Amino acid sequence: MRPAHIALAALVAAVWGVNFVVIEIGLDHFPPLLFSALRFLAAALPAVFLVGPPKVAWKWIVGVGLALGVAKFGLLFTGMDLGAPAGLSSLILQIQAVFTALFAVVALGERPGKVKIAGMAVALAGIGVAAVDEGASGPLVGFALCIAAAACWGVSNVLTRKASPPDALNFMVWVSVVPILPLLVLSLLLEGPERDLAALRGLDWAGVSVILYVAWAVTIFGFGAWGWLLRRYPASSVAPFSLLVPVFGMSSAALFLGEGISPLRWCAAALLVGGVALTSLSRGGGPAAAPEPVGRAEARV
Repeated sequence: MRPAHIALAALVAAVWGVNFVVIEIGLDHFPPLLFSALRFLAAALPAVFLVGPPKVAWKWIVGVGLALGVAKFGLLFTGMDLGAPAGLSSLILQIQAVFTALFAVVALGERPGKVKIAGMAVALAGIGVAAVDEGASGPLVGFALCIAAAACWGVSNVLTRKASPPDALNFMVWVSVVPILPLLVLSLLLEGPERDLAALRGLDWAGVSVILYVAWAVTIFGFGAWGWLLRRYPASSVAPFSLLVPVFGMSSAALFLGEGISPLRWCAAALLVGGVALTSLSRGGGPAAAPEPVGRAEARV
């Protein structure tokens, strides 16, 4: 990769990593489900009128929109609202690579090789160490919801592979349309109209800035730049940069939120990142899979 493109990939990883700090700040302004709905509303409008019509079947857009937008982000934002630290959340979500590999065995008939299986075992060991650390210092419910969010992310990755979108930005903008109404309905039912109205009435520039960051910087710029890189370089050259996301996430959480990083958490990070690297970058041992589509490695946050 050219130096400028390496810098771009690292910048995207930084934007996605810092996003967890921004989410933490946003949860001080909005209930989690309403916050997620506003994120997708801002990502979809006005972009949906600029990217052209969808380039894949609607069943894939709706499927990914529900799995990624409603389930994954709804669970992630709720988990963080219940106390899952921003830095730890950025780390735990990387277990999605293991869930993706497991779901691909069932849905796509892939057979993981020995290295990939070893990587999944190492990553799961990292989750175990992180659970021990979180159990000693924080709420396990939020931790569990982050793991559930990673599982839903794995489902969306498999659906995206099946869809094979030719245009990553077009696909993600249309996917962003799907979760808006379901998340708003869930917010009204679970968080209550009074809490939602109070958040909207108290909307200030800080709240607007948070929404614009997670919608435009993370979704529009991040997904667009990542897809642009994947169209020019092999996935094996671009994907490793996603392993920088928890590095930026944990370091920015420590810097801006004062989150401590215990020795157990460092151990969990080493195991998880190492296991995810083996899982993501090793070659499978089953029937030849279709080439990785542009969208598979996009949703890193």
